[in-house]
Amino acid sequence: MKSAGLSPRQLAARVGVSGKTVERWIADAELIPHARNREDACTALGVDEEMLWPKAVKDRIKTGGDREIIHSYPYRSSCPSTVWGELVHGAKEKLFFAGYTNYFLWLDQPAFVSTLRQKLDSGCQVRFLLGDPDGEVTRNREAVEDVALTVSTRIRITLEHLGKIGAHEGLEARFSAPDDAANHVSLSVFRFDNEALVTPHLARLVGHDSPLLHLRRHAPGGMFDRFTEHAEELWSRGIRQ
Repeated sequence: MKSAGLSPRQLAARVGVSGKTVERWIADAELIPHARNREDACTALGVDEEMLWPKAVKDRIKTGGDREIIHSYPYRSSCPSTVWGELVHGAKEKLFFAGYTNYFLWLDQPAFVSTLRQKLDSGCQVRFLLGDPDGEVTRNREAVEDVALTVSTRIRITLEHLGKIGAHEGLEARFSAPDDAANHVSLSVFRFDNEALVTPHLARLVGHDSPLLHLRRHAPGGMFDRFTEHAEELWSRGIRQ
């Protein structure tokens, strides 16, 4: 404040708080102001936040398993389609789509059939784990969702698009086993080499209304491994198509 030529009262006026509030900031090093107030104070004083409140900066740094969470979205639909596209195009070895229907991919990704064919031609493994369109869990889920475009229809649309790709050594599709279908329908896992997008399905909500996590593998046993191992276990018992 001395370097900036500001008194506590003058700084308070710049930030929009009382003079006593600024005096408390000075007296109590453990007191961390609201983020907006910290930003305004740093602007007024011409310094970085780390200089004034290093603890606030340190608390925002991810440690341990948190480092695997790249981003979280309250709705799957709020994750930009460009994120999906970049992950698909960036994958070199493994693309694993373990959503129950995977229907939205064909809508959101331009020329997705051609894209997957190119990935296969480059040596990338492409797998789809789907729900059985004639299964009991699918019928139950249709009753829960009660939407015009049924779960079984969405699965069959995915199968139709996969048929357009044609036979390819690196392409495989399976239906989750009947005993695994309930676990499958409640959690979608989409893997792109060492990154994944995960959607836990909430109550009666369809996939695009459920939250989504963007994960990147950092170390063994982290969140990325936990979710992808779940999908691999379902895949291992899946029924080949």
